[in-house]
Amino acid sequence: MKQPPPPPPPSTPSSSSILRKARLSPFFFTLLAFILFVTILYGEDFSCIFGQLDSDQPAHLHQSISTKKKGEKLPFVIGETERGCDVFSGRWVRDESRPLYKEDECPYIQPQLTCQEHGRPDKDYQHWRWQPHGCSLPSFNATLMLETLRGKRMMFIGDSLNRGQFVSMVCLLHRSIPKHAKSMKTFGSLTVFTAKEYNATIEFYWAPFLLESNSDDAVIHRISDRIVRKGSINKHGKNWKGADIIVFNTYLWWMTGLQFKILHGSFADEEKDIVELPTEDAYRMAMKIMLRWVKKNMDPKKTRVFFTSMSPSHGKSIDWRGDPHGNCYNETTLIEDEEYWGSDCRKGIMRVIGEVFSKSKVPITFLNITKLSSYRKDAHTSIYKKQWNPLTPEQLANPVSYADCVHWCLPGLQDTWNELLFAKLFYP
Repeated sequence: MKQPPPPPPPSTPSSSSILRKARLSPFFFTLLAFILFVTILYGEDFSCIFGQLDSDQPAHLHQSISTKKKGEKLPFVIGETERGCDVFSGRWVRDESRPLYKEDECPYIQPQLTCQEHGRPDKDYQHWRWQPHGCSLPSFNATLMLETLRGKRMMFIGDSLNRGQFVSMVCLLHRSIPKHAKSMKTFGSLTVFTAKEYNATIEFYWAPFLLESNSDDAVIHRISDRIVRKGSINKHGKNWKGADIIVFNTYLWWMTGLQFKILHGSFADEEKDIVELPTEDAYRMAMKIMLRWVKKNMDPKKTRVFFTSMSPSHGKSIDWRGDPHGNCYNETTLIEDEEYWGSDCRKGIMRVIGEVFSKSKVPITFLNITKLSSYRKDAHTSIYKKQWNPLTPEQLANPVSYADCVHWCLPGLQDTWNELLFAKLFYP
């Protein structure tokens, strides 16, 4: 075998340079091999990360807003929807297999939402299914939902519209639970449905602003001069700790005008320091405080947080080129204009949500039910509900005057909200 030549004498400049190269070469090639290995192994992760930087998802509020990393599963997830599928963009299709349950089979529906019991003559509003453009929603699976909730707490927090979604969820699940193994009890602001064999609860907590307000009484809260106390989420938040799944909503109660009253200090103060802010600024304050509470109190590796966008009302039929003096009363068909946006939905509020959520790193899933619900002028309780007060002869002569164009019949639209919640919980 041919022997390598001896190294050149170290006294010459060229030999010194060659020696440095000889010493660095093994390190250099090892480093190069390592970089190549990492690039191959994690290249997809890098492309995913840089791809997310270009995404405009938060601004448009189409999909989940979260800090999910490649390969990291969110709690409760069992699969993923098709890439690029926006489940909130689609159309309503007639489906005779619906509703998912019958009104008289669910004893938990409040009399303010039982439209058939209160004389609604048609059932068409019960037979519509939401069909996203790019995919199909997974079928709601009550058994999977209950097994996932085993030993856990699920909470809906917000106003009466969120309570409707809570009741819808209970109705979707209760048939899978034996009669002796379930109960529903109310404790002030908190209503708790218990599935005993699963050691699980589904709860609703009344907090229409999320923050402390003068409308916090779960029964007596019809106050026209509404005031919210700044930075006061812990009054309610202490009751939310320990929940595994939280679904927030807040919108309707903020809509009292262009300005909103904010209390600095305490409601117990003899002289109250109250300032008025533009409603959108007041709402922005609430969103930031909610996200701070989530960051401090919810473990993203074990818990899931959702925020439901504003529920549209249909108080002015002129919005859909109807009777200038009408509203949702006697409406039994859907709005077919895909670009429809009612005057009762404040776009500024949607912008606030987009701005605040897109700047936050708090993992939260946005349920954008506004657009798809805006087509459903047919689905409100209208006059077919228990009335809080006896109707006057003048009201009886003009049903438009007392039609409820805010809340929704059950079964109905809010079951779709929960199908979307189910999809995002298991297939984000």
